[in-house]
Amino acid sequence: MPLYIKRLKFLFNRNLHFIVMGIFILCAACNQMSEHIIDDTAGLNGGFEVAKNGLPVNWLIYSPNTVPEAEFKILLDTLIFKEGRQSLKIEVESCLSAGGWKSPGLSRQLDVEKGSVYMLSFWVKSSEAEFIVRAGGVSAMSGDMKKLVHSNEDYDEWTFFEYSIPISDEFSELRMEVNILKPGIFWIDEIKIEKE
Repeated sequence: MPLYIKRLKFLFNRNLHFIVMGIFILCAACNQMSEHIIDDTAGLNGGFEVAKNGLPVNWLIYSPNTVPEAEFKILLDTLIFKEGRQSLKIEVESCLSAGGWKSPGLSRQLDVEKGSVYMLSFWVKSSEAEFIVRAGGVSAMSGDMKKLVHSNEDYDEWTFFEYSIPISDEFSELRMEVNILKPGIFWIDEIKIEKE
């Protein structure tokens, strides 16, 4: 057998475990962090009126399928809503308080005009749930997300929240994220994002 073939076999066998480990790491990093169903005709879908497979379209949903260290349900509630015919309801029995894709919730990212200001508003109702809402300008590599509300207060009646979100010249997208951090029941409805 020629010497160069022996060397190639030696190098391949020596590096095989690095190749296998690299493939394993890549596969582990590809875990699904959210569920997302797109419907271009539904727009923002801030009232959660358009749904498919039990999930509101055009939202990234941190669901029971993607948040394994939590016990919860995501429902479209047709009995308790602020506007339209339904609201988004999250019933949490247990969860991590880490936020982001590690806790039950949802997020949405929209193209926006750089250097502009956007008004974000929504209605919330809750019982025993601790929740956080964050929003701000983002890009593929960075972001300026700010905590807008962090509450463990019960909201027995629908409560209105409204925030002005400035977008700096370095960002062309606005991201909103809602997470439930402790067990309870949480409803959200009529989310609006409009340029001021």
